[in-house]
Formats: sequence, C-alpha cells, structure tokens
Amino acid sequence: MGENMTKTDDRVKKKIYTVLDKESQRKFYKRQLFTMEDIKKTELFEQIPVPNAVMKLAVPTILSSLVMVLYNLADTYFVGMLNNPVENAAVALAAPVLLAFNAVNNLFGVGSSSMMSRALGRKDYETVHRSSAFGFYCCIICGVFFSMLCTIGMEPLLSLLGADAQTAASTAGYLKWTVTFGATPAILNVVMAYLVRAEGSALHASLGTMSGCLLNIVLDPIFILPWGFHMGAAGAGLATFLSNCVACIYFFVLLYVRRKNTYVCINPKMFRPKKDIVIGVFGVGVPASIQNLLNVTGMTVLNNFTSAYGPDAVAAMGITQKINMVPMQISMGLSQGIMPLISYSYACRNVKRMKSVLVFAVKIAMGFSVVVSTIYFVFAGNFIQLFMDNQAIVDYGTRFLRGFCLGLPFLCMDFIAVGVFQAAGLGKNALIFAILRKIVLEIPALFILNALFPLYGLAYAQLTAELILSAAAVIVLIRLFKKLTKEAEGAQA
Repeated sequence: MGENMTKTDDRVKKKIYTVLDKESQRKFYKRQLFTMEDIKKTELFEQIPVPNAVMKLAVPTILSSLVMVLYNLADTYFVGMLNNPVENAAVALAAPVLLAFNAVNNLFGVGSSSMMSRALGRKDYETVHRSSAFGFYCCIICGVFFSMLCTIGMEPLLSLLGADAQTAASTAGYLKWTVTFGATPAILNVVMAYLVRAEGSALHASLGTMSGCLLNIVLDPIFILPWGFHMGAAGAGLATFLSNCVACIYFFVLLYVRRKNTYVCINPKMFRPKKDIVIGVFGVGVPASIQNLLNVTGMTVLNNFTSAYGPDAVAAMGITQKINMVPMQISMGLSQGIMPLISYSYACRNVKRMKSVLVFAVKIAMGFSVVVSTIYFVFAGNFIQLFMDNQAIVDYGTRFLRGFCLGLPFLCMDFIAVGVFQAAGLGKNALIFAILRKIVLEIPALFILNALFPLYGLAYAQLTAELILSAAAVIVLIRLFKKLTKEAEGAQA
C-alpha cells in the first residue's frame, strides 16, 4: 500500500512539474514575443536609414490626414449640393467648436505621446504605461465635460460663433450630433491614434483614423441629400458622430488583440496621476492645447468679420478654409509622423539622427507646399466651383483662396518647428510660438487688413503672420541644435 501511495505521489508530482513547465514555457514565449517586438521598434528608432524611418512613420500619418481632410471636404461638398448657402454657412460657423476638440486632443494626445516616446528612448517602460493610461482616461473625462458645457450653453455659443437668425437653427442641428453626442468619441479616437503612434505603430494609428473618415464619406450623402434622409447640415453631423464611434471601436479591438505586445495601457489601475507623469504630459500638452485654443479664437474672429458681409461670404470662406486644409493637414501629418523619431532621438541624445530627420522633413514639406500653392493660385476659381456652383460664392472664394495659399510654404515650417518642440518636451517654445502666431501677429493683422482692404484683406492675415514666424522658427531651431551638439560633445569628453 505504501508503495502504491509512493507511485501516486510521483504521478501527481510529475503532473505538477509538467504544468509548471508548460506555464514557464508560456511565460518565456510571451517574453520572447515582447522582446522581438522591442527589437523591431528599436531598429525603427535607431538603425533604419532616416528617409526610410520617416516614410514608415510619416506616410501612414499623412494618408490618414488626407482622408480626414477628404471627410471634412465631404461635409462641405454634400451640404453644398443642396445649393443652400445657409446650410453651408452652418458647417463653416460650427468649425471653431470642432477645432476646439483639438485642444483636448493636443493636451492628452500630444502630451502623452511625447512622454511615451521619450520614456521609450530611456527604456523606462513603467512611465510609458502610466502616460498612456493617464492620457486615455483624462480625454474621456474632458470629452464628457466639453459635451455638457456646450449643450447647456448652446444659445450664447451660437452667438459667439457668429450665427444669426438665418443660420442659428442649422448650426445648432450640426452641433447637436458633433458635440452634444459626439464630443467624447471625436476626442477619444484621435488621442488613441496618438498613443498607438507613439510606440511606432503609425500604420495602425492611421488605419483607425481612416476607418472612421471613410465611413463618414459614405454616410454623408445618405443623411444630407434629398434622396436620403434630407437632414442637411444636421445629417453631416450625424455621419461624423457615427464614424468617430467606429474609429474608437477599431482602436479598442486593436488594443485587445495586441494586449500582449503593446506599450499602450488602458488598465484603470495604471491611472494614478503621479507628479512626474502629470508634469511631463502637461508640460508639452498644455502649450499644444493653448495653441489650438488660439487657433479657434483666430477662426472665430475671422468668421465674425466675414459674417458681416452675409451668408455668401461666410460660405465662400468656409469652402476656402476646407480646400486650404488639404496641404495644411499634409504638413501637419508629416510633423506628427516624425514626432516619435524626434522624441526618441532627443531622449537618447542622438543629435545627428534628430537633425537628419528634421532636414529631410523640411525638404519634403517645403517642396510640396510650393507646388500646391502655385496650383491653388492659378486654378482658385475652379476649386471653389467644385463645391458650389454659385457665382457670388465663386468670386468671393477665388480671391480668398489666392490669399490663403501664399502662406502655405511658411506655415509648414511653423508646423515642423512646433512639432520638434513638442517632441523634445520643450513646451515653453511651442507656447511662445502659439502666442506669437495668433495673439501678436495674425489676429491684429485681421483687424488691420480688414480695415485697409474690407473683407478681402482677411485672406492675407495668415501670410503676414507666417512670414515672420517661419523666419523665427529657423533661428530657434539652429540655436537648439547648436546647444544639443555642445551638450553631446561635452558628455563624450
């Protein structure tokens, strides 16, 4: 009997050892998968040639920016097919509120992603996890608050945006779906794209964004046009809301599938605001957020000036801004695409690679902007007519677009410089540039140029500001790299 007991114990022990061995193998395999993923990401940030690395990160980001522009243009295009300036004006007047979402996007998207990439460069993985969790949950809280605030104060908000008795109802209908119901998904999907991109997964970040944008383009005519639900501007808002929800679902599925080998963490247990995390995220995010709020202020001032000349002028200005947004978003997509590379190289103090990334990006952005500016200037009327076949609006828009497009080459230099500041954690520099751009230069230029050249002078305010700011960007970047080079040489000595 004792012998049988011994044999039974041996079998139990053997089974336990086998289970433990399988568990150990499973854990080892997980670690190996994670290690291989780390090596791939390290190669991207440290070893792959700069042009290839920039293309791998920037091209998906630029494509998603282009698709985002297309869906913005789709709103304007399909609402324009109604041939009703009031409906088109409603989309233009609501634009500053949607742009204000970017204040939250930048606060927690740019701030958290910059913190994540710099922590990856230092191999500080706990900070990476905590930064992503902090950005994720804070953006949800802010999205809900933003929605409640705008809904409760809808009437004063409409007056602030420049809506009058003609345009108020249509503008409110558009805002109902995009803000009251849509603020949280609109903010969340952009922030999640930033978090995913921060670890080098630019393709997945772009696919998530593009999935929502492409759906929006499909849904727009169904909700807007007479053969569908004939909701007008409100239909454009509903399409936007549904598409943002789909984009969020994509990112949740992605994080679930890649939960074993991603640095992006949305575990509530990791959402414990530690001092260094809050300071690191806000140090970059707050200036980026203020920059966006100033953009909203500038657009609101511009729309209020334009609204004094009637719905046709407002509609033309809205169409012009959407067309001008195409090259702007490409430049912005490039600057966002290189941010993880800049952040990682800055944290490692690899100044040579950081500088190579910047120079390569500037060459691409400047060349592209010059070509697009020339095409816009020559064919301005044709572009406006694509969106609304109304001669008064085409005449207004042609002169507006010719003014706006001249500032594009200088604007792209500003975007890239600010992207470098945000990536390196230099939030103070980014904030100074934001204040210079809007408060010191562009908004005063709107007042002055509108007084000197009523209505049409408004289109040249951006050019005036960006000429000065691009020159300042070059000077500051040269000084920054000289300082970093001296520090690197001192560390080697």
